[in-house]
Amino acid sequence: MSEPANKTHKNGLTYAQSGVDIDAGEALVDAIKPLAKATRRSGAEASLGGFGALFDLKAAGYDDPLLVTTTDGVGTKLKIAIETHRHDTVGIDLVAMCVNDLLAQGAEPLMFLDYYATSKLDVDTARRVVAGIAEGCKRAGCALVGGETAEMPGMYGENDYDLAGFSVGAVDRDKVLPKLDTQKAGDVIIALGSSGPHSNGYSLVRKVIEVAGLSWSSPAPFAKDQTLAQALLEPTKIYIKSVLPLMKARLIKGGAHITGGGLIENPGRAIRDGLVANFDYSSWEFPQVFSWLMETGGIEQHEMLRTFNCGIGFVLYVDPTHADAVLAALLNAGEDAFVCGQLADA
Repeated sequence: MSEPANKTHKNGLTYAQSGVDIDAGEALVDAIKPLAKATRRSGAEASLGGFGALFDLKAAGYDDPLLVTTTDGVGTKLKIAIETHRHDTVGIDLVAMCVNDLLAQGAEPLMFLDYYATSKLDVDTARRVVAGIAEGCKRAGCALVGGETAEMPGMYGENDYDLAGFSVGAVDRDKVLPKLDTQKAGDVIIALGSSGPHSNGYSLVRKVIEVAGLSWSSPAPFAKDQTLAQALLEPTKIYIKSVLPLMKARLIKGGAHITGGGLIENPGRAIRDGLVANFDYSSWEFPQVFSWLMETGGIEQHEMLRTFNCGIGFVLYVDPTHADAVLAALLNAGEDAFVCGQLADA
């Protein structure tokens, strides 16, 4: 299609003069194309540039699939990354928060898209963020098939940016979790250890740091040879490769991703009416980061449990006859897994 005839205007404005750099956006697309290509998987080519992404469920091996979708962000953990110029791992957090939610339904992550919004696009910062997203996709086994970069002058502070993620997964109809009708009192709760606060409770974390009079470059009181920024930017664990095979083998009755709401609100989302999660709090010790936050901030235990994961990133509900096999498989896969309680009558 031919371009319209050029009409000149004296002192004519350009998009760049309003604060949006189209050239920078194109440079970013070129920079991240190889990152997306590296996440290709069966069913998706993960090529960028079209208006939408296609996925071939038959090529991915599904017979009677249901699609599952999730969306999430990273929250105020981003403030630490922005203020310390450490942008390489928050993309992993973004993927993890979405795909671990898919896992709670028994679904395999297939595709991921991101939304990156900023006041003024810095190509290097954005590329580092997207490199983290691509790494997260590789850990989850899903394809980074597209996204959106929005440069919006005046909407964000200088150097600020925000992230949102969107994931699509699939699960065969007869393997959807939770299996509420099979759950019973006495079913074992198996915990999978977290890597820290993951991506929840960081507004409270930042408040504790402020009250303690520390900076992000201060040595972390709870982590050897790390600054506070380094320790608190440890990315969210992705549990797909260790847990999904057990779900596909029908060894799991349900699972919960421990995110906002912590161990108070999340476990019950995958348990049938009439049952409750009865945790044995003596079965694990709060990792040092949580103990330090609790003591330094004077935070009550109930507030800790409903704000943070307190060392448990995911829980599984398992029949007692399968508990030993599931636990052994998780430990074999490198997870910090342990029995932390059981389901009980409400």
